[in-house]
Amino acid sequence: MSGAAFRIVIPARLGSTRLPRKVLRELGAKPMLQWTWEAACAVAGPEAVTIATDDAEVLAACDAFGADARMTDLAHQSGTDRVNEIAAAAGWADDEIVVNLQGDEPLMPAAMVIEAARLLADDPTADIATLCHPLHQLEDWLNPNFVKVVRAANGHALYFSRAPIPWKREGTSPTSPLPAGLAFRHIGLYAYRVGALRRFSQLPASALENCEALEQLRALEAGLRIAVGVSDVPPPRGVDTEADLAAVAALLEARR
Repeated sequence: MSGAAFRIVIPARLGSTRLPRKVLRELGAKPMLQWTWEAACAVAGPEAVTIATDDAEVLAACDAFGADARMTDLAHQSGTDRVNEIAAAAGWADDEIVVNLQGDEPLMPAAMVIEAARLLADDPTADIATLCHPLHQLEDWLNPNFVKVVRAANGHALYFSRAPIPWKREGTSPTSPLPAGLAFRHIGLYAYRVGALRRFSQLPASALENCEALEQLRALEAGLRIAVGVSDVPPPRGVDTEADLAAVAALLEARR
C-alpha cells in the first residue's frame, strides 16, 4: 500500500453474553475500549477512527476519553453491520478501505492493521482482506475455537472452518505432524472495500455461515473474494472471559 489511506471502525457492543459489559471493563484504570481506540489512533490518526456502538453508556464513555463515537441500530446482528452503517451514513466511496477492529482487541498490533489494509489496497481483485498465522501445535489444530483457513495459490481464501483443514488422508495424531505449510489459523481482523462491505451486509445469513457460525463464509458463498495474508506475528489475545481480562491486564501493565 503505497501511501493509500484507510479508515478504522471499532464496533463496541455493551451487551456481551460471555463477559457482560466487557468493552467498559477497566484495564489499568482505563476502559478496555479506550485501549483499543488509542491503538487504532496510533495507526490511522484519530480523525480516521470511529467507534460504532448501540448503547448510550458506551457513547458517554467515548465522549469522556475524546473518541469520535456514533450510535448504530440496536437490531444489528454483527459488528460488520455496524461498520457498514457508519460507512453509509458518512457517504464513503465504494473504493475506500475500512478496517473492522473489534473493541475487545486492545492488544492488536499496529502492524497487523496496516498489513490487512495494505493487502487489500495492493490486490485490486479482492473485495476483503484478512490475515492468518501458521499453526504448529496439534492441540491448536484440533481446537474448534481456533478458526482455520485454506488459501488458493493466489492467496485468496478457499474456505474457513472450525475443523482442522486441510485434513490429511491418513489422519493426524500426536506423532503425526500437521500438513506442512498448509495449516493456518485465521486472525479475525478484516479490511473491506466500502462497496463490498455494503454488498456483504445486504446478504442474508448463508447455510455455511449458520453451520460453522462463521460470518466470513457468507462472503465466500456469495462470490466475494477474500485475500488472506500470512502474518509472522501470532494473533494477540482478545478478551472473551474473566481469565482473558486478567491476562490482558497483566500484559498491558508489563508494557508500562
